[in-house]
Amino acid sequence: MNNMLMTTVRLFENRDEIIYPPGKVIFQEGENSIGVFGIVTGEVDFYLHGNLIETLHAGDVFGMGAILHEDHLRASTAIAKTETRLACLDREHFLFAIQEAPMFALQVIQGYSNRYRRLKTLYQAELSRVAVANR
Repeated sequence: MNNMLMTTVRLFENRDEIIYPPGKVIFQEGENSIGVFGIVTGEVDFYLHGNLIETLHAGDVFGMGAILHEDHLRASTAIAKTETRLACLDREHFLFAIQEAPMFALQVIQGYSNRYRRLKTLYQAELSRVAVANR
């Protein structure tokens, strides 16, 4: 078990878990909701405007944007790729987890930074592809 997964499971182990079968929508782009999810087991695909943008795995945390932004809107659609067991934290419990386990906070930030770098690389590759195609 990697450190992120161990930390996530430890923080979320006393929270209610939800099991999603493959193909089940967890939340939809534009939906107004609050909750941070930790993937205990399984994989979750993320779509933006119907296009697959990434897949997250056990140990990853997602959904913070709806807690952090005032409009509480989901920026993408999350769909269980495999049977997926999620633990959910509301804003109060998420902030408590960050306060009580600073390493968890750093790991969440690192996870988001890694996701941003991957998406930035994909975006730049797509820009290059379009530029070459337009020559």
